[in-house]
Amino acid sequence: MNLLVSAGPTREFLDPVRFLTNRSTGKMGYAVAEQAARRGHSVVLVSGPVSLPPPEGVRIRHVVSALDMLAALQDELAVCDALVMTAAVADWRPANAATSKLKKRGNGATAPDSAFQIAPDGQSAMLRLVPNPDILASLRPAKGSRLFVGFAAETDDVLQEAAGKLIRKGLDLIVANDVTRPGAGFGTDTNIVTFVEQDAPPRFLPLLPKAEVADRIVTWLEERLVRLVAPDA
Repeated sequence: MNLLVSAGPTREFLDPVRFLTNRSTGKMGYAVAEQAARRGHSVVLVSGPVSLPPPEGVRIRHVVSALDMLAALQDELAVCDALVMTAAVADWRPANAATSKLKKRGNGATAPDSAFQIAPDGQSAMLRLVPNPDILASLRPAKGSRLFVGFAAETDDVLQEAAGKLIRKGLDLIVANDVTRPGAGFGTDTNIVTFVEQDAPPRFLPLLPKAEVADRIVTWLEERLVRLVAPDA
């Protein structure tokens, strides 16, 4: 199997020293890439900024922003059999990134073309954001027979939100988790997830090391790809 994995956060720069991001550490995506490589698969990992060593036997592409990540995934998609999208991509980015450091001044404008504007009294500020592309939606027209796996990190109505994303994004599997639960979510070495598919009941997994969750995702991909190649087997 040729596997494409995304991992980590994106950074959306406001100026050369400030950016918008999220709590993703990349541990889940790196675990998927590592487990797949250990089982003999060819893996490309598109990674946002993280503090993790590259998994052995994996080709890695480092990116920063959501637009960078989309471009890298578009480059790699044609030669993959499956995509596992674990990256926590920023939904929004500043409308304009300033080319020099923004100053804390109460003059009503930090830079003529900046998305960040301070009120004249210096007591409030406004930041103008624009939406980033939905990466899975952008890749969907090129999906073909490839398997697409997404993640849903939620805080409320987890299964309902995951089922909605599964349909909207044209996914084969979505791995849902409640990031408010102890031992689940960002920065931990464990996770508590549910596999959600269109034609099967949700499969709840207990608290597991992220390496074990990753192994089960790779197993799901292997089994599904076998059925796609030999549907009567």
